[in-house]
Amino acid sequence: MLTLEAVNPPRGRGPEEGGVVAIRKILRMLCADARGATAIEYGLICALIAVAALGGMQSLGGGVGGMWGKLSNTTNSYMP
Repeated sequence: MLTLEAVNPPRGRGPEEGGVVAIRKILRMLCADARGATAIEYGLICALIAVAALGGMQSLGGGVGGMWGKLSNTTNSYMP
């Protein structure tokens, strides 16, 4: 059943109804906290490692695929 609340749900102004002022306050607290900066640095390092790993795997992927293809062809030739 459609009610007025279902059609027009109440909308908050931000974190716990504090609006933009509360959001700015939370962002200032996060910027001032040194632990947040350390967490961001670790996150960037992890992202860099993941990108390097993906690049390495992608460059090796063709060689491994060729190896499996050769093995498949050899197997198929010996097993009629």
